[in-house]
Amino acid sequence: MDWQKTRFVVTGGAGFLGKYVTAKLRERGARDVFIPIIEEFDLTRLADIQRLLSTVQPQVVIHLAAKVGGIGANRDHPADFFYDNLIMGTQLLHESWRAGVEKFVALGTVCAYPKDTPVPFKEENLWNGYPEETNAPYGLAKKMLLVQSQAYRAQYGFNSIFLLPVNLYGPGDNFDLRTSHVIPALIRKCLEAKRLGEPAIRLWGDGTPTREFLYVEDAAEAILLATEKYDEDQPVNVGSGEEISIRELALLIASLTGFPGRIEWDTSQPNGQPRRSLDTSRARERFGFRARVHLNDGLQETIAWYLSRARPGAD
Repeated sequence: MDWQKTRFVVTGGAGFLGKYVTAKLRERGARDVFIPIIEEFDLTRLADIQRLLSTVQPQVVIHLAAKVGGIGANRDHPADFFYDNLIMGTQLLHESWRAGVEKFVALGTVCAYPKDTPVPFKEENLWNGYPEETNAPYGLAKKMLLVQSQAYRAQYGFNSIFLLPVNLYGPGDNFDLRTSHVIPALIRKCLEAKRLGEPAIRLWGDGTPTREFLYVEDAAEAILLATEKYDEDQPVNVGSGEEISIRELALLIASLTGFPGRIEWDTSQPNGQPRRSLDTSRARERFGFRARVHLNDGLQETIAWYLSRARPGAD
């Protein structure tokens, strides 16, 4: 790929992951990177997608835009998570094919895997059951991008690829407790409790589920390696290979933030999927991706960023 001469559209390029992807594109010499913003291009509207593609005429579309949130947000707004993600992806991929885009890079989600998938999750397990209920509408909407990607490759020879990242974290994450994922939520809760002298923080579930987390800069590197080197129809897991329970994660973040209090578990609230950890061998073999940032180091970077940029207690 000639990075300097390729025209890119990065949907969601102004978001958490998107900022890292666009920065790495520019590090590689990319000069023509267009980032659509919702005020000008609402990707749930067909006319806006058509106008975007006809105006920019990209050769590569990297589709990162998504409606995302934690268990609570998914539970409270399942229809929004299903419709917005489905309609964005379906229309954007179809119109990209119609517009002659040379490559389409679609991002799925670990939430697409069945609830009781054997660990580590292998890509071939993706269709062996229904996703965990609280995330199912979001996970299935994103999973349809895989079906569409494979169908358009089979019928039209359209070069579309599909990546399955685990939960991301890092500097610049969303720390709004109403919509954030587990790591930024834990960091903020611990720091606010420490600042206010509170004796305990209260967390959902019982702490037994396990998760795998990927530092956002590593995720961005994986996406660009796949953009450059991967041209196959099979989905590819993108993760770190580090599995940790939510209880262990909470204790680790409490230690790193200096919060000395108790962690109390609200077992009336859902746990989510019992375990999540990916087999990342396909990403290593197909485009040479290995995560570089270990969880402990990434958490320290994220905590330092939050302390330096955000005022605890404020959104």
